[in-house]
Amino acid sequence: MSNINYSEKIPNNVDLATDRTLQRALEQWQPHYLQWWNDMGPHDFAGNEAYLRTAIGVDAQGWASYGHVKMPDYRWGIFLADKTPDRTIGFGDFMGQPVWQQVPGEFRSQFRRMIVTQGDTEPASVEQQHLLGHTCPSLYDLRNLFQVNVEEGRHLWAMVYLLHAYFGRDGREEAEELLTRHSGDVDKPRILGTFNEPVSDWLSFFCFTYFTDRDGKFQLKSLAESSFDPLARTCRFMLTEEAHHMFVGDTGIARVIKRTLEVMKELGTDDPAAIRRSGAVDLPLLQKYLNFWFSSSLDLFGSEISSNAATTFANGIKGRPDEANFEDHVCKEATFDLDTPTGRESVAMRNAMNEIARVGYVKDCEIGLKRWNMQIKRAGHGTELTLPSTRFRRNIGTWANVPADPQGGILSREDYDRRIGDWLPNEADRAHVKSLMQRVVEPGKMAGWIAAPDRGINNMPADYEYVKLN
Repeated sequence: MSNINYSEKIPNNVDLATDRTLQRALEQWQPHYLQWWNDMGPHDFAGNEAYLRTAIGVDAQGWASYGHVKMPDYRWGIFLADKTPDRTIGFGDFMGQPVWQQVPGEFRSQFRRMIVTQGDTEPASVEQQHLLGHTCPSLYDLRNLFQVNVEEGRHLWAMVYLLHAYFGRDGREEAEELLTRHSGDVDKPRILGTFNEPVSDWLSFFCFTYFTDRDGKFQLKSLAESSFDPLARTCRFMLTEEAHHMFVGDTGIARVIKRTLEVMKELGTDDPAAIRRSGAVDLPLLQKYLNFWFSSSLDLFGSEISSNAATTFANGIKGRPDEANFEDHVCKEATFDLDTPTGRESVAMRNAMNEIARVGYVKDCEIGLKRWNMQIKRAGHGTELTLPSTRFRRNIGTWANVPADPQGGILSREDYDRRIGDWLPNEADRAHVKSLMQRVVEPGKMAGWIAAPDRGINNMPADYEYVKLN
C-alpha cells in the first residue's frame, strides 16, 4: 500500500519531490486553483469546520481518515493506485503488449482531449452546487455535500497532474483553461451539456449524484482500463472516492421516498396536491426529476455509432467498463445490434462502444429503482418509479431531437411539445420544490420533506455535529 506524503506542499504518492520542474509547475497552478475554489466553490462556508474524510493511502481498505477541517485547508493532492506488476494492455490492437508509462506521440491529442473532458466535469459539479449549503435539509446532508465538493476538487487535481506531467506546454495551458470555463457561463461554458444545468435544489442534487455521478463511474471505469498506465491508476483510485457520491444520491432519494410515504400514511391519501400541501415531494413529481436527470446523463456517453469511440478502443486509449468481463477484447469482426429510428441496425462492435457502456449504465441505474419501488410496495402502494426510455429527450446520437415519450413511443412534434410538462419538472413543480428548501442545521433535525438517514457517517450518530456553523 502506498501511503500519501502529507509533508509536501502538494500531498502525493508519486514522489513529486524528485521532479523539481513538475513540482514547481504544479505549485504555480495551486494558487489559481485555490482562487477558483474561493470564487466558485462553497465559499460562504470557508470558515466552518466539516467532518470530512481525507485519503491517507490508496489501498481499498483503511485508506481514509476522518476529522473536522475547514474546506480551504483540505489537503488536495495527487494520488494514484499502486502499480499492477507486469500489467499488459487488455484490449484493442495492442492487446497483450506492456502498458505504456508515457503517452505514445501518435495518440497524444486523443489522450489529451479525453483527460481534459474528464477534468472539466470535476470543477463543473462544484460550481453547479456551490449555493446548496444555504438550503441544506440537515447537517448530515451539508457534510455530505461538502465531502462531494472537496473530492471533486481532488479529481480535478488528478487530471491536472496528468496534463502537467505528460503533455508539456499544451498540458499546462489546458490545466489553466480548466479554471476559466464555468458551469452555465454564456461565453465559456463547461464542455458537456449536463454540467451546465443548474443544481439549485437538493432534489436535483440527489438525482445528480445518483445519475450523473454514476455516468462518472462508468467513464472512470473505462479510463481505468487504459493502456496509459498513469491514467488507469489515477482513475482506479478516483473510483474509490466516487462511490460515496453515488451513495449520497441513492440514499438521498430513498429518504425522500420514505418521508413521502410517511406523509401519505398520515393523510390517508396519495393525492399529489394534498402531499404538496403537507410539505413533501409527491411521487409523480419525483418521477419528473428522475426523467430529467436520467435523460440528461444518457447523452454524456456520446453517440450510439461513433468512429471516435472505435478509434479510442482500437488504440488502447479507453476500454469498456470492466473489460475483463467480456470475452472478445479485440472486437475486429464483432457486430452490435442497435435500435434506431429507422429500425434495428447491425454496426461494427468498435463503433458501438459508447452504446455498450450506456447499456451497462442503464442496468446499474435500475438497481436503485428496484430498491425504491420495494419501499413503495412494502408501504402498500402500487405506484412504481421508472427510468424513461433511452429514446426520450435525447440531444446526441441517433435519437437526437426525435419526439419520443418516456415509454419510447414516437409522437408528433406538436403532441410532444404539448405534453413535455407532464414528464419533466415544470414551473409549478420547481416552485414547490424551491418552497421546501428551508435550511435546517440543528444537529439531528431534518427538513420536513426528507427522512433521517439510517446511520451516520463513519459510525458516528446521525445527530452528530457534522458541520460546525458557530
